[in-house]
This record gives sequence, structure tokens and C-alpha cells, in this order.
Amino acid sequence: MTRISVRGVAVASATAVTAVGAVVGMASGSEGKATQTVDVAGATLLAEVPSGAQAQTISDNIGQQASAQQASADAAAKAAAEQKAAEEAARQKAAADAQAKADAQAKADAAKAAEEKRKADEAAANRSKARSAMAATDSTSSAPAVSVTPGSVQDMARQIVGDDTQFQCFSQIVKRESGWDYTATNSSSGAYGLVQALPGSKMASAGADWRTNPATQIKWGLSYMNSRYGSPCGAWSFWQAHSWY
Repeated sequence: MTRISVRGVAVASATAVTAVGAVVGMASGSEGKATQTVDVAGATLLAEVPSGAQAQTISDNIGQQASAQQASADAAAKAAAEQKAAEEAARQKAAADAQAKADAQAKADAAKAAEEKRKADEAAANRSKARSAMAATDSTSSAPAVSVTPGSVQDMARQIVGDDTQFQCFSQIVKRESGWDYTATNSSSGAYGLVQALPGSKMASAGADWRTNPATQIKWGLSYMNSRYGSPCGAWSFWQAHSWY
């Protein structure tokens, strides 16, 4: 029997004895007088006090209830702690994912910026080369045109091409492209000269005077036809099929 249960039994027993004594005393000391009835229905009688085994059972039940309540409280506290830990883990994962996404975006932006800079630098370099080539071209553009007639230009071409058959093919192309005008300029495309080089500055590889010297244009045109089509006649065959060469 626990200390608490023994004390409870002792208190109950004392209460019962006190109640019985009060009843007996009033009965013996009140002869000839109306007997006063004492209501002890609500009092705990000694017979009703739990025995040692019953008190132990009650104590055990109370202990079990307390243990169950404590276990429930512990389980609730554990569940709350686990929930909090899960929420913290989810928060940390979300933060890590957000940082990884931000890092990836920053890397992509840096790569895009680098590519745009490379293209801008390349375009600037190309513009610089074009300006240099144009400056070289302009330095000869003021040279006076050679005084020649269409017939003399054709004679010049015949001498440069050499083979009469190849010259006839060369002549067919030039006649359709420029009409043997070495200053002919296509207003739409900007093609220039006897063979309508596009752009005309290509002919600078044959001579700086490509704007004003038909011989330079003939040399460049012959070289172009030979390298691209094998010969002026090869170029003429292509021209007949496509109306360009």
C-alpha cells in the first residue's frame, strides 16, 4: 500500500468512528429526553472504507491514469517537435532551391552578357575593317576614268581572256550584266562594273583602280569565273540556267 492510500484509509476510518461515537453518546446521556436523530447517511461509515487491497487497486488506477496522461502529453510534445522539425527542414530546402535557381539564373545571365559582348566586339571589328577597306577604296575613287570605248574594252577583254571560245562566253555574260559599261551600277543591289561584282570592292583584290580601270575588272571577273565555274564557258552555262552567276 502506498503512503497516499494509507493516509486516505486512516482519514476515512477516523471520520466513521467519530460519527458512531456521537450517536452512542447522545443516546446514553439523554434519558427522559427526546432522542435526537443524527443523520449519518451522508457520512462515511467504517464498513464503507476500502480495505487494503481495494485501496491499492484505487491507487494503482490513479497511477495508471496519471501515467496515461503523461504518455499522451509526451506523445503530443513529440509530435509537435517532429512537426516543427519538418517545417524547418521544408523551409531550409525551399531556401536552398531558391538560391540554386538564383545562382543558375545569374550564371545564364553572365553567359548571355558575355556572348552579347563577343558579338558586339566582333561587329565593331568588322565595321572597322569595312571602314578601312572603304578608305582604301575611296583613295582611288577620285582617279579619273580611263578614256575607252566599248569596242576597245572588248578588245582589252579578248587579249586578257586569250582563248576565243572562252572570250565569247565571257562576252555573253558581260553584255547581259553591264552592256560593257565598266561604270555600271545596279541601283538595287549595288553591284558594280563590267561583271557586276557584289560588292564592287571585291575587285580591289585585282587592283586598287577597280572603279575606273576596265582591265582590272576584266582580270577579276576572269579569275572569279575560273575559280567558281572552271572557265567563262562554265559560268555562261550556269548563267543561262539561272540568269545569274
